Formats: sequence, C-alpha cells, structure tokens
Amino acid sequence: MTELLQYEFMRRALIAAVLVGLVAPIIGTYLVQRRLALLGDGIGHVALTGVALGLLTSTSPVLTAAVVATAGAVLIEIVRVRTRTSGDVALALLFYGGIAGGVLLIGLTPGASNATLVSYLFGSVSTVEEADLWVVGVLAAGVVGVVAVFGRELFVLCQDEEVARAHGLPVRFLSVLLAVTAALTVVIAMRVVGVLMVSALMIVPVAAAQQMTRSFRVTMLLAVAIGLVSSLGGLTTSFYADLSPGSTIVLLALAVYCVAVAVGGVLRRASGARTPETRQPGMGDPADTMPQTDRGRVKP
Repeated sequence: MTELLQYEFMRRALIAAVLVGLVAPIIGTYLVQRRLALLGDGIGHVALTGVALGLLTSTSPVLTAAVVATAGAVLIEIVRVRTRTSGDVALALLFYGGIAGGVLLIGLTPGASNATLVSYLFGSVSTVEEADLWVVGVLAAGVVGVVAVFGRELFVLCQDEEVARAHGLPVRFLSVLLAVTAALTVVIAMRVVGVLMVSALMIVPVAAAQQMTRSFRVTMLLAVAIGLVSSLGGLTTSFYADLSPGSTIVLLALAVYCVAVAVGGVLRRASGARTPETRQPGMGDPADTMPQTDRGRVKP
C-alpha cells in the first residue's frame, strides 16, 4: 500500500475512487427502488458527448460532461412525461444519440484519437488531473447535499409516484432532481470506471445489499460499504496486477454480489425456520413504512 501512495496519480485516483464508491451506491439505491436501473447507462452515453464537446472546445471535459449529462437527464423526464414515449424508449434514444454524438465530436477534435475515446469509455485513473478532482469533489458534495435535504421525499417518490402526488409532494420536480443527481453521479464515476460501466457501480452494490437487508436505509449504508470496498479494492488490484481499473472494480463488485446471494439465501433459510410473529392488521414492517417529511407531511 505504501508503494501505491508514492505515485501522485495514484493518490488522486484513490481520492476519486473513494468519492465514486460513496456517491454512486447512494443514488443507485433510489434508482433501483424506482426501477430505473438503466438510467445511468443512458446518461453515461450522453456524458460522452459532453466529454467530446470539452475536448473540441479545449475546456474541462468533466465540466462539459456534467452540463450535457444534466441536460440529457432533464430531457429524459420531458420526453417521458410530455410525450407518448415510454421511459425505456426515451433511454434508448439517449443511448444511441449520446454515443453517436460523442464519437462524431471526438472525430472532429484535432489531436484526438481512439485512445482518448477509450480512456473515457472504460476509465483511466492515470489521467485524472487535479482540476478534475476538484470538479468531482464539488459534484460529489452537491449530490450528497441533495440526498441530505430531499432524501425522504425521494424515497416516497420511488416507492409510489401516485402516493407521493396524493400527499402533495412536487412529483415532477423530484423526478427531475433525481435524474439530474444521477447525471452528476455518472460524471463523478466516469473517470474511474468509464461511461460504459458507470451504471454497474451504481446498481451492483445495491443489488448485493438487497440480498441481505430489508430496510431502505440499511440497504443504502451497506451498498455504500460495498461500493467503497469495490472501488478501493479494484483500484489496488489493478495497480499491482496491471489490469484495467474500471473492469476490475466492476468484476469485484459482481463477486461481492455472488457472495451476497449465498449469504442472503442462508439468512432467509434461517429466518424461515423460526416461527413468524403474529402482527396486528395494518402494522406492516417498520422497514417498509414511509417516513414523515416536512414537505407534504407524509405519514406512515
């Protein structure tokens, strides 16, 4: 580990990996709960267009990716709500348009090559610069701040949109806010795992945590722990084994998922062997009740 810290680019990469491992599973928990697991993939393809735009205009690719990805996230909600296009079709449109736009703009960029495109598609921690790290840090703080302020409302929205609307919550605003927050998370993670695999770090740790927990809050905390272990473990392994960091991180997360499936099966069999407690009608599970919020006064 001491050898790894001797290199300045690895110190920057470790900081980026910590930010990714922390933020990606937090937003991923909401996306999985709302059945929008592929949203990160769609936004990731749009972010590639932003990266290419930054390279073409000689500005920060991370910053332009954040702007373009945010615009794409808002566009998804507009297409989904105001047209007859379903959510999966809207995502497909972003998939194709985003990757095509990115490839086209990179082709127009003087001095750009396929290596430049590959570094953003699959991640390249060795190219993370200090300026990129500052932008990623600010974006990560913004994402955590949004969850801290609107976390309860987003939970209700992800549980049931109609229930959220019935309780007076601003459903359209919250939907756009979640999409924009997901877009910023994609930009945060793309320098480490790449835009093609960024969604995996948002979804796989959450899927692994769900195998062993029932509470939304506990699932999020466990997913963050898995995300941090996967990011730091994958980055360290890739350094010593000379492997691609993005693919190593994702494969490690998938390995944790396989272990979680086995552990979850044992836990379910153990709990099934116990005599279930008798519940009064309407009590429900405390883990599944809706939290009370200041906006809309949602009550269990």
